[in-house]
Amino acid sequence: MASRHSRTASTKIVVSGGFGAGKTTFVGAVSEIVPLRTEALVTDASEGLDELAATPDKSTTTVAMDFGRISLADDLVLYLFGTPGQRRFWFMWDDLVRGAIGAIILVDVRRLADSFAAVDFFEARNLPFLVAVNEFDGAPRHSLQAVRTALALPDHVPLISVDARSRESAKDALIAVTEYALSRLAPTG
Repeated sequence: MASRHSRTASTKIVVSGGFGAGKTTFVGAVSEIVPLRTEALVTDASEGLDELAATPDKSTTTVAMDFGRISLADDLVLYLFGTPGQRRFWFMWDDLVRGAIGAIILVDVRRLADSFAAVDFFEARNLPFLVAVNEFDGAPRHSLQAVRTALALPDHVPLISVDARSRESAKDALIAVTEYALSRLAPTG
């Protein structure tokens, strides 16, 4: 029987980034429940709307959100909301971030320019975020400092490497953004 004093805190983390950056993979790798995915087949209808040249093997795309859950401790549950990456679905981002304490922006260094919109979005809303460079197989490797400079990230924004396919790597990123967000929310005294 649970003690009347035991409480479970839950919070919301958003996983964002450009088209094909690994958001659906990240949520699926770390979720302890079967993740909700709103994927549709990439069809010829998206030609001219979505930039598919850099991801020729991508056959599905998120059209609303991904949703998952992970317990970081007996008393802390994170609800994960993955945003769609295509520009035509960005109107949903405001609703998806409502109530979130922080965000992870997944970055693919092969398409770094796709990350600027997410960085700008979270900066404009003053929502704590970290940038996670998704280490794709065969992608060029750059130092984190080089990525920070290319994205013009302020020094206070955490920047890490992640393998979105790895549960432990994704979990480490979630712990890092949660700690960062809580440190930003803590009253200064």
